[in-house]
This record gives sequence, structure tokens and C-alpha cells, in this order.
Amino acid sequence: MRGDPVPAPTTLIARDFTEFRTAVSQSFVPLHVTAGGDAFRGRIRSSAADEVQVSEVTASPHVVERTPELIARGERRYYKLSLILAGTGLLVQDDRQAVLRPGDVALYDTHRPYSLVFEEDFRTLVVMFPQRLIDLPADLVGRLTAVRMSGKEGVGNVVVPFLAQLGGNLEQLAGPAGARLAHSAVDLLSTLVATELDLAHANADPHHELMRRIRAHIDANLHAPDLTPARIAAEHFISTRHLHGLFQEQGTTVSGWIRARRLEHCRRDLLDPVHAARPVAAIAARWGFVDAAHFSRVFKTAFGRAPSELRRELTAARSA
Repeated sequence: MRGDPVPAPTTLIARDFTEFRTAVSQSFVPLHVTAGGDAFRGRIRSSAADEVQVSEVTASPHVVERTPELIARGERRYYKLSLILAGTGLLVQDDRQAVLRPGDVALYDTHRPYSLVFEEDFRTLVVMFPQRLIDLPADLVGRLTAVRMSGKEGVGNVVVPFLAQLGGNLEQLAGPAGARLAHSAVDLLSTLVATELDLAHANADPHHELMRRIRAHIDANLHAPDLTPARIAAEHFISTRHLHGLFQEQGTTVSGWIRARRLEHCRRDLLDPVHAARPVAAIAARWGFVDAAHFSRVFKTAFGRAPSELRRELTAARSA
């Protein structure tokens, strides 16, 4: 017995450019698309789990633009990562541009203007996910938009094959292992971005390595209720004031960062069938929330639903 059949990915086949232009905005975020020629063909295959969408796009030449006017229509902030599988593409954002060839990846931010130019037939894999899922400050990630990262060396040689395999098995995202696969994809992308940042800024930014160690220390100790700024500063032989200053430079606070990381781990556990029988309070305590009522309030503020509501919805969906 292999259980119920796994849902097929969504497939949109455009018979002309008008259909493709509509499909692009429906599949991702609102975009301005212009065709590069008369005869046009396009296909978008997509699947998603826990707000992580993976899409394979095959199309004729065209240009995609995310304009300030389109950005103003929505408040959700996403990162998108493109992996070129065939053909070439040009990504422009933040006064940088990256020429992407098969095996190359690049990151971009949907909350800032960008352009994608495809001058020949191409095939690309696009991973789109909320910015809060990546375990790096937005200010740091912003230094790496529209920067080519190779999938043929270093960490990229590990990450890119995983993404390519996921793109070839999109139906798995809709199955029981979907949330874990989605989280694995985002975690690998975070690792790739962090590695590229380490290489680019290790010598230029004296605070970079210290912040990397501090973030790693926080993640390793999220379970500890006494994970305070004073304790973190003492562990790294700096003053509490210096610690607060480091996080302020990156647009966040120590306490806010700890809370966000704890909440994200709690949300992942609540979504994971492996933890379906574990009480909500036990999951909260596992990640450092000792007051169940406080946890429920901050969780609802962050995600729009109380943890118990999220669990009931998931239980109903699994039994449907």
C-alpha cells in the first residue's frame, strides 16, 4: 500500500503571449511582461508547500519587470531565486546585474524593482518564499541580490542539484513530505547565501564574522529560556550595548531576532506530521516559550492564527 495518490503540480500552458503574461502574474507576483518576438510559447509548472513555491518556467524570449507601481499593490515580501536550466538570462536589481547561464542561480527581492531579460528560449526553476523564512537579516541578504552564484562549485554544487531534483519532482511538494522538502530547500538557500556573504565580506566588514557567530549561537540555544542579550554578549566577550548596536545596524533587535527565530521553529513543528501528537505547549517550550498564553498571543500576531487554530486546520486538511 502506498497511500493516496500525490496531487499533480499545476501546469499552465500559454497558447499565446497574452495568456502567458496573465499566467506569470497569477503564478508569482504582479509583473509587467513584454514579448521578445511574434511567435510565443510558454509553460509554467508549479507546486507549493508552506508558502514555498517552486516553479519551472519554459518560454520564448521576453522581458519581465517589477515596477514601483506594482510593488505598491501588495504588502507581502518575498525572495525569489532563479536557477537557469537552459538558455541564458539577465537579472537586474539594486544597480547590479547578473548574466545567468545553466547551473547559475541568483536571488532577488520582490519588494524592490527588478528586471529579467531573456533573449533566447530558456528554462528556469524559480523558488519563491516569504522573506521571514530565511535565517539572515534582510540588510545582509540585500547585499547579494542580482549577484551570480555558481552551482558548479563550493556549496552551490550541493544546493543546485537538490533544487534541480525538486523541480523534476514537483508533485512531492504536495505530498506528506512537502513541508519538510520546502524547509530543506529554503535552509539550503540560506546556507548558500550565507556562504557567499562570508566570502564577500569576511575581510571588508569586521563585524560580519562576529555577527555570524552570534546568529549561530542564538540558533543553537533557542531552547534556553534565559537566552538574553546580556548572556549572548557575555558569551562573545562584548558589551550588551555593542550587541544591540550590531543588530541595529542590520535593521532589527536582539530580542526581536530571537523571538522571530523561535516562532519560525514552532511554526515548522506545528506543520510537521511527525509532531502531530505533541501538545502545542510542549512545542512552545521546546523552543524557549515558557508561558503558553504569551506564546499563543505572539504566534497569532506573527502569523495571523493562533497555534491551536493552525493545528486544527492541518488536522482537518489531512483527514479530508
